[in-house]
Amino acid sequence: MNRRLATVDLSLAQWDVLRHLHEQPDASLHDLAVLTFQTDQSMGTLASRMITRGLLERRDGPGRAVRHRVTPSGAAAFEAGEELADEVLVDTVGRLTLAERARLMELLTKAGARP
Repeated sequence: MNRRLATVDLSLAQWDVLRHLHEQPDASLHDLAVLTFQTDQSMGTLASRMITRGLLERRDGPGRAVRHRVTPSGAAAFEAGEELADEVLVDTVGRLTLAERARLMELLTKAGARP
Protein backbone atom coordinates (compact mmCIF):
# COMPACT_ATOMS: atom_id res chain seq x y z
CA MET A 1 0.00 0.00 0.00
CA ASN A 2 2.86 2.38 0.82
CA ARG A 3 4.37 1.88 -2.64
CA ARG A 4 1.04 2.54 -4.34
CA LEU A 5 0.32 5.62 -2.21
CA ALA A 6 3.78 7.01 -2.99
CA THR A 7 2.60 7.44 -6.59
CA VAL A 8 0.25 10.18 -5.31
CA ASP A 9 2.89 11.57 -2.93
CA LEU A 10 1.34 10.13 0.25
CA SER A 11 2.59 7.74 2.88
CA LEU A 12 0.27 5.21 4.46
CA ALA A 13 0.41 7.17 7.74
CA GLN A 14 -0.61 10.40 5.96
CA TRP A 15 -3.42 8.74 4.06
CA ASP A 16 -4.65 7.11 7.27
CA VAL A 17 -4.85 10.51 8.98
CA LEU A 18 -6.78 11.92 6.02
CA ARG A 19 -9.08 8.89 6.08
CA HIS A 20 -9.87 9.28 9.77
CA LEU A 21 -10.42 13.03 9.46
CA HIS A 22 -12.73 12.34 6.53
CA GLU A 23 -14.74 9.97 8.74
CA GLN A 24 -14.45 12.06 11.95
CA PRO A 25 -13.88 15.71 11.00
CA ASP A 26 -13.73 16.92 14.61
CA ALA A 27 -11.21 14.37 15.85
CA SER A 28 -8.61 15.80 18.20
CA LEU A 29 -4.90 15.27 17.70
CA HIS A 30 -4.99 12.70 20.51
CA ASP A 31 -7.96 10.94 18.87
CA LEU A 32 -6.02 10.78 15.62
CA ALA A 33 -2.99 9.37 17.43
CA VAL A 34 -5.12 6.59 18.90
CA LEU A 35 -6.92 5.88 15.62
CA THR A 36 -3.66 5.69 13.66
CA PHE A 37 -1.70 3.73 16.30
CA GLN A 38 0.77 6.54 17.00
CA THR A 39 1.92 8.43 20.06
CA ASP A 40 0.62 11.94 20.59
CA GLN A 41 4.12 13.27 19.87
CA SER A 42 4.52 11.39 16.57
CA MET A 43 1.01 12.39 15.51
CA GLY A 44 1.85 16.03 16.27
CA THR A 45 4.98 15.79 14.13
CA LEU A 46 3.08 14.14 11.29
CA ALA A 47 0.29 16.74 11.48
CA SER A 48 2.87 19.55 11.32
CA ARG A 49 4.42 18.04 8.19
CA MET A 50 0.96 17.64 6.64
CA ILE A 51 0.15 21.30 7.43
CA THR A 52 3.40 22.38 5.77
CA ARG A 53 2.39 20.38 2.66
CA GLY A 54 -1.05 22.01 2.64
CA LEU A 55 -2.97 18.79 3.39
CA LEU A 56 -4.27 19.94 6.80
CA GLU A 57 -4.97 23.18 8.59
CA ARG A 58 -5.25 23.90 12.30
CA ARG A 59 -8.30 25.47 13.87
CA ASP A 60 -9.29 26.25 17.42
CA GLY A 61 -11.49 23.77 19.22
CA PRO A 62 -13.31 23.95 22.55
CA GLY A 63 -11.14 25.17 25.44
CA ARG A 64 -7.45 24.75 24.63
CA ALA A 65 -8.07 21.99 22.12
CA VAL A 66 -6.65 22.33 18.64
CA ARG A 67 -8.46 20.56 15.85
CA HIS A 68 -7.28 19.81 12.36
CA ARG A 69 -9.25 20.11 9.17
CA VAL A 70 -8.55 18.60 5.76
CA THR A 71 -7.81 21.26 3.15
CA PRO A 72 -9.06 21.00 -0.44
CA SER A 73 -5.61 19.67 -1.41
CA GLY A 74 -5.85 17.14 1.41
CA ALA A 75 -9.30 16.06 0.25
CA ALA A 76 -8.00 15.53 -3.30
CA ALA A 77 -5.04 13.53 -1.95
CA PHE A 78 -7.40 11.43 0.19
CA GLU A 79 -9.60 10.63 -2.80
CA ALA A 80 -6.61 9.66 -4.95
CA GLY A 81 -5.29 7.50 -2.13
CA GLU A 82 -8.68 5.93 -1.52
CA GLU A 83 -8.82 4.67 -5.10
CA LEU A 84 -5.37 3.11 -4.71
CA ALA A 85 -6.25 1.59 -1.33
CA ASP A 86 -9.34 0.01 -2.86
CA GLU A 87 -7.19 -1.46 -5.64
CA VAL A 88 -4.73 -2.88 -3.09
CA LEU A 89 -7.55 -4.50 -1.12
CA VAL A 90 -9.00 -6.06 -4.25
CA ASP A 91 -5.55 -7.33 -5.24
CA THR A 92 -4.91 -8.86 -1.80
CA VAL A 93 -7.84 -9.63 0.47
CA GLY A 94 -10.11 -9.62 -2.56
CA ARG A 95 -8.55 -12.89 -3.66
CA LEU A 96 -9.94 -14.65 -0.58
CA THR A 97 -13.31 -16.35 -0.60
CA LEU A 98 -16.03 -14.94 1.65
CA ALA A 99 -15.42 -17.79 4.10
CA GLU A 100 -11.68 -17.06 4.12
CA ARG A 101 -12.33 -13.36 4.73
CA ALA A 102 -14.65 -14.19 7.60
CA ARG A 103 -12.01 -16.48 9.11
CA LEU A 104 -9.32 -13.82 8.65
CA MET A 105 -11.51 -11.26 10.42
CA GLU A 106 -12.17 -13.71 13.24
CA LEU A 107 -8.43 -14.35 13.67
CA LEU A 108 -7.52 -10.65 13.54
CA THR A 109 -10.20 -9.84 16.09
CA LYS A 110 -8.92 -12.60 18.36
CA ALA A 111 -5.31 -11.42 17.97
CA GLY A 112 -6.27 -7.85 18.81
CA ALA A 113 -8.50 -8.66 21.77
CA ARG A 114 -7.38 -7.52 25.18
CA PRO A 115 -6.62 -10.27 27.67
